[in-house]
Amino acid sequence: MNAESNKHKAPSLEEVRLTAARLAPYIRMTPAFHWSGDTVASRLGADAELFLKLELFQRTGTFKVRGAVNNALDLSADQLARGITAMSSGNHAIAAAYAARCVNTSAKVVMQASANPARIEIARNLGAEILIAENGPIGFRMVEEIVEQEGRTFIHPFEGFRVTEGTGTCGLELHNAVEGLDAVVVPIGGGGLCSGIGVVTKLLSSKCKVYGVEPEGAAVMQKSLAAGSAQSLTELSTIANSLAPPFTTDYCFSMCERSLDDLVLVSDDELAAAAAILFEHGKLAVEPAGAATTAAAFGPLAERLRGKRVAAIVCGSNIDIDGFAGLVKRGSDGLARGLLPTRP
Repeated sequence: MNAESNKHKAPSLEEVRLTAARLAPYIRMTPAFHWSGDTVASRLGADAELFLKLELFQRTGTFKVRGAVNNALDLSADQLARGITAMSSGNHAIAAAYAARCVNTSAKVVMQASANPARIEIARNLGAEILIAENGPIGFRMVEEIVEQEGRTFIHPFEGFRVTEGTGTCGLELHNAVEGLDAVVVPIGGGGLCSGIGVVTKLLSSKCKVYGVEPEGAAVMQKSLAAGSAQSLTELSTIANSLAPPFTTDYCFSMCERSLDDLVLVSDDELAAAAAILFEHGKLAVEPAGAATTAAAFGPLAERLRGKRVAAIVCGSNIDIDGFAGLVKRGSDGLARGLLPTRP
């Protein structure tokens, strides 16, 4: 998976550092929390060190703001006058609305009918005009019409150099805060977060492993890696809707392909169990996607991470109270059945 490709240009460390300075007025430098104690030791060994990069504390509640604002800062005066548009199941819509506010322009955002109502309300409260689409394909067609009819600039949720630069700043922060990592575990939806963190990780430490995590019911990057090119899915089924775009793109795929050492899948039950562990033992309230890296670290990656110095990206927390309560209840039931077990 580490084969280099000259097809697309990856950002350099200097470009990511300049982007970090550019974004500094608009985003938070999120903490890397050293999670120690029996919960980690019983699964990864007493010598293991696990650091959680807490992007759930980021402005808008997820990492998405890094790419959205980085793109918005490129808008010309004419583009600012026309405004932006975006398509999202929730988190990118919130980030796009926030980015529009940062550069003093308007946002007309299309959200899927399946989006969490709390996310719709957050995006609306940030000033975005919200349109609802029955599903993803219809939503993207609506966005195309908005671009054509109103001249708005489309801010992509995960594709492109500026997104990778933006998410690369998350990786830069992580490695500046925690030196000598053996592995970084990153959640993958379309691949925008992994593209930046993966590229920066390999530039800073070629020996550090980069492991991606996808839901079993939305494994578009796994399909793409197997095919050797960006692929799409016709069916999606996962509670982690933030990690469930129906496709990845050429640029995202190329960035992930060059930096990923491996990719693992986690089930919905494992996501819920990890969310319950994070709540009970880490005192963190996360959405299902935010639990993906913990599910992978304590599940399919556990033996490979045993005794290692590891970072896991906790990518977001935009979930309503009732939804979170149901998630943790499901997870607690799963733990009682032996999911994500402790190890001798």
